[in-house]
Amino acid sequence: MGSLRFGVGVLILISVIFAGTFFAIPHVTDAAYHFSNFKGIPPIHVYATSKTPLGMTPAQIKKIYGLPDNGGKGTIVIIGAYNDATIEADLAVFDKTFGLPACTTSNGCFTKHLMSAKESSNSGWALETSLDVEWAHAIAPDAKIILVAATTQSGANLLKAVDYAASLPGVVAISMSWGGAEFPEETSLDTHFKSISNATFFASSGDNGSGASWPASSPQVVGVGGTTIALSGSGTFSKETAWSGSGGGISAYEKEPVYQSTYSIPKASGMRAIPDVSYDADPASGFPIYHTGIWREVGGTSAGAPQWAAIASLGSGVTLARLYADKSSGNSGSYFRDITSGANGDCGYLCNARAHYDYVTGLGSPLTDNF
Repeated sequence: MGSLRFGVGVLILISVIFAGTFFAIPHVTDAAYHFSNFKGIPPIHVYATSKTPLGMTPAQIKKIYGLPDNGGKGTIVIIGAYNDATIEADLAVFDKTFGLPACTTSNGCFTKHLMSAKESSNSGWALETSLDVEWAHAIAPDAKIILVAATTQSGANLLKAVDYAASLPGVVAISMSWGGAEFPEETSLDTHFKSISNATFFASSGDNGSGASWPASSPQVVGVGGTTIALSGSGTFSKETAWSGSGGGISAYEKEPVYQSTYSIPKASGMRAIPDVSYDADPASGFPIYHTGIWREVGGTSAGAPQWAAIASLGSGVTLARLYADKSSGNSGSYFRDITSGANGDCGYLCNARAHYDYVTGLGSPLTDNF
């Protein structure tokens, strides 16, 4: 398909938003806030609705990020919550619209695993599921996809889904398009993000601007921040800047991992810096998704986690150590687009994009699938 125009509309925040924000982050000294209070929030914004798709096409986004038209190996696991009963039918419409190969239960490409036999539905999580599954398949159409649906969005239930995903063979990447405020016990939970298949975990960094969130703050997880893509009048790429909603900052609890201390990130002071990488997240340069008869243009850092997971499936693999090593190399420009302008708040250094590494877009956005 050709270039699609961007929809003109009002930014609509779906029902999972609280007081206009996604990650309602309490002060880190709040003694009452612990893992038992954690609820994963999917950072997704609906920009416009239509009878036809609006926003970036798969062909456009692949050209912008230097990704191949086809490919993908192994299995990508999407971890969501609640039962999206129409996801396979919605995916079929999405695939047909964009000329993608069918991904169905019958042909072995798609599997939905419910963590509970009787799971309720949730409209906000269903939209997130559509975004994650449809765009993971769009980026890596030859990879298999397993959707693992947690019973609820509680931290305990989401980690049960993570554990199940980590136990599966043949998995190359695990996407977690959700997050929430950090909590004191998070360091004891890092062992959950280790797969028997050595899969790489990806998580959205949040859409609340400056501030750390979990599980993106785990040193075992690739945190994905957000950018804004601008197109020329002819629909070609013009520039990429930091998105104002991109989550990022310094973890209150996680120590700085070796791959970051070796890279030498300014002002981290021995703590984990977030995010690691970035991807288009601005709803105004968003992605078309199909759900129950309606096309929506959506954005948020939740778009980047499944698409980075697909990139891991496309190329030679993505690991945190490899990402930082590639950025440190003499040809880092062949791996990343360094995002050097834009901000996610008014906090000075930690809120401003800059060369090399920053706390808004990390190392930058992909320019290849081979890291």
